[in-house]
Amino acid sequence: MDLMHNQVIRIIDGKDAGTYRVILDEKRLGKTCVVRLDPPDERPPNRQGRRKAETTRHPRKKAPPPRIGTLIWLDHVTLRQLDNTKMLQALEIEQESLYLSSPPEKDRELYGKRLEIMKDFLAFATLREHILAYQSVSRLIKEAIERTGASRSTVTKLFSVLCRLGFSESSLRPRKDRCGAPGVARPCDPGGRKKAGAKTTKQRIARAYGEDLPSEQPGMNTDWRHRIMAADKAIPSPKPAMPKRCSMILGSAFIQRYKQVNGELVPIDVKLGDYPNRAQIRRVLEVDTSRLERLMAQTTKGHFLRNMRGMTGRSWQGISGPGHTWAIDSTVGDVYLRSSLNRAWVIGRPIVYIIVDVWSSAIVGFYVCLTGPSWHMAKIALFCAASDPALIADLWGYQPVLSLSPAPTMCYSIWCDRGEYLSQAARITGAELIPCFSYTPPYRPDFKGCVEVPHRIIKDKVFSFVPGAIDMRRKELELKRVKMQDAVLTIRDYTHLLYTIFTEYNLTANREHRLDAHMRATGVFPSPAGLWHWGHEMGIGFRRALPQNQLISSLLPQAPARVTRSGVMQNGLLYESEVINEKQWTTYARTLGGWDIDCSYFPGSVSRIWTPPPRDNGLLELTLSDQANASAELTSDEVLDAFVYARTNRAEQEHVRVMQALRSLEEYQSIKNRAIAATQMALDQYDGPELSASEARMLEHRYRFTQKNQPINVEDRVNKGVKERTEDMEEHFHMMQQLMSATNYSEDHHG
Repeated sequence: MDLMHNQVIRIIDGKDAGTYRVILDEKRLGKTCVVRLDPPDERPPNRQGRRKAETTRHPRKKAPPPRIGTLIWLDHVTLRQLDNTKMLQALEIEQESLYLSSPPEKDRELYGKRLEIMKDFLAFATLREHILAYQSVSRLIKEAIERTGASRSTVTKLFSVLCRLGFSESSLRPRKDRCGAPGVARPCDPGGRKKAGAKTTKQRIARAYGEDLPSEQPGMNTDWRHRIMAADKAIPSPKPAMPKRCSMILGSAFIQRYKQVNGELVPIDVKLGDYPNRAQIRRVLEVDTSRLERLMAQTTKGHFLRNMRGMTGRSWQGISGPGHTWAIDSTVGDVYLRSSLNRAWVIGRPIVYIIVDVWSSAIVGFYVCLTGPSWHMAKIALFCAASDPALIADLWGYQPVLSLSPAPTMCYSIWCDRGEYLSQAARITGAELIPCFSYTPPYRPDFKGCVEVPHRIIKDKVFSFVPGAIDMRRKELELKRVKMQDAVLTIRDYTHLLYTIFTEYNLTANREHRLDAHMRATGVFPSPAGLWHWGHEMGIGFRRALPQNQLISSLLPQAPARVTRSGVMQNGLLYESEVINEKQWTTYARTLGGWDIDCSYFPGSVSRIWTPPPRDNGLLELTLSDQANASAELTSDEVLDAFVYARTNRAEQEHVRVMQALRSLEEYQSIKNRAIAATQMALDQYDGPELSASEARMLEHRYRFTQKNQPINVEDRVNKGVKERTEDMEEHFHMMQQLMSATNYSEDHHG
């Protein structure tokens, strides 16, 4: 075996059995200089016979290891024989991790002095020269004493440390952390050590007069410490304030005597000195426990796991690439909205669904509604994420910006809340479209931070400039009430605003921490959209080809519609299509009667519906008619809101109709009575000839412009009536022709 400086060897058997550190191996001399690390106990035998048992009241602290440093010379021949017989082993001793780091600031001065004292021992050439010249290190020790002024005990002690730990600078590091035995309990058990610390005023006065009084309050003993820890463990977290906490510990662990009063147990006061005071309990709870344990005691377990625990992983671990796994979550938007029907109406706060791609952290879809949360609304959010972005933009009425390339398709796995996961509708949807469903535990938002953080981003951005927005943290801090009348956005406006925010997020959110060396080399832009595009470009993205009709029929809600002679009526609105006219649905409905059909609709817009056509493939898209009782930008909720609002006023409207009908009836009766009276009077006064209805009408027409009170000769006018009537008709026709001709030149006259 080839030996070298600072190597540790072990001789298993023989008179030289033990562990050694090689100081010098001289092949020319055929000898090796070593130092034994486990010298035998050379204490002289006890001359008084039997060894006394160590039963002192105050046991001494652990004795330091014995000093080593005696040079031992071993022949190469002996070492070779031991090696051949497998009695010589090479050992490797690992140092404590403390020696691998630099010493603290307070120990660096002492560390530098030690290095200065032992610098010749650490220089192998100098050490070898002195050992070969003087066969010992005494000369080096003397020179170190003369050069630095250190004591001989200090030099020999440091040389022993080098022999035991190894000839390196780190072996000379001071170990003040072992001084005074930190972390070791010093209980004041009965028959043991006395209470340490300053004496009380009463004890100092008594000592001045020659009397040594015992302490009224004994020191902390092992039994008290165990009781305190057991009683404190029974107190649930978060722990109460320290005064109350100490009282609860004393009441549960140190009151052991009771008396019965009226059949009830009443505790008996304990004596001074039979229980620890508050300072002692506080020390056990705050000093003898770690900082992490004290921190966990200040809050609940759930709050600690959500907000204070160490990071155990990444949300994207185990996910193959973009598009594979989505996370969906809903929240109540911190903003009040106004109705699209009448902006004077405040309709409250919306429900916002967000779908995030876990691997790239990109927001692939969202949906804003007024109902929920429920799986029916979550399905619509999935429809918005997996459908053509141009279709969703057309439904909401904004200009699409394709931030994610390629466009998202339906994922393979989705994370949702427990309530949505356990719903029957979710299982049906999963069986049709999504192979893998999973949910996070309740009240553990830290497990789905990738979808919780965008909610906070929305609230921070919206509050900064949108009137009517709510910031709950500011509300708590400044105690300001939110004015609903400050709201200005409708659902359509708010959706457009969120789309702009999410587009900016996908294109600009910093994802430097997600880029590895290969991504940086290929020039990947550090954003969710950049990760999404790179993942699909590298072939690790997940995409599924699902027809748009399947997404519509599986994810959008369905409602019955009625085919009438005017068109298709759904939700009280009229829809039309060229296919309906070609198939003559309205003709069948007018002649043979209408019928009901199933249709799918998008609640965010009433602009269109979809229905499966009879005896044909695909879905038939019906658009809102121009004669419908609503406009395309309204949502289904708003249309129903207006319908219900009208119904709530139906009683008042009916009252107005009834009152007007009664007033009209009275007026009808009054007119009738006056007419009867006037007719009877005229009949009584008339004595002329009987006229037919045509003759009476001709006279009425001919003399309607005659002077009042001018007499009319009825007989003459009757004879001339036929001729004059013909002339009057021709004159009237000629007048109408002139008027029509004049209207054709009205534009020229205006010019």
